[in-house]
Formats: sequence, structure tokens, C-alpha cells
Amino acid sequence: MNALTEAGYHVATRFATVCPKAPPGAQAPVDQILGYVLWAVGILFLLGVVIGIGGLVAGRIVGMPHASKVSISGLVMVFIAAIGYFVLPSILDTMMGTGCI
Repeated sequence: MNALTEAGYHVATRFATVCPKAPPGAQAPVDQILGYVLWAVGILFLLGVVIGIGGLVAGRIVGMPHASKVSISGLVMVFIAAIGYFVLPSILDTMMGTGCI
């Protein structure tokens, strides 16, 4: 190895052990905010399903096939978002690794 490559290696290994940490006392508020976000997302999923089913039923009763089609596509989007909500965090966790640089 030449001197430049060796110096780069030493700098990289020096910073490879740096892991980001939250400041002291920050974990409780972060957990509380994440809890609120989880509840809000769950409520939004539930509202999306209820509104989609309501639009589907109303479209069938009133005789508006376009409203029924839009409601079905809305329900499909809610279910795709719910699947993504459960799959994407594990993908991001795998991509980010341990969180150390």
C-alpha cells in the first residue's frame, strides 16, 4: 500500500467505531412520539378501510359504478400501504446495518 492509501485506511478504521447515540434523557420523549405516530397510522389505516367500504356500498346503492371503482382502488392502496408499513422498516434496517459509520 502506498502512503495515501494507508492514511485513508487509518482514518476509516478510526471513524468506523463511531456509533450515533441519543443525548441523555432523550429516549423517553422519542418513545412517546413514536407511540403517537404508531397510533395515528393505525387510525388512518382504519379510516381508509371504513371510508373505502362506505364509498363502495354507497356507489352500489346509488348506482354510480365510477364511485365503486374509485373506492375499490382506494381500498387496494390502503392495503398496499399497510403491507409497505410492515415490510419497509425491515428493509431499511437491513440497509442501514448496525448504525455505526
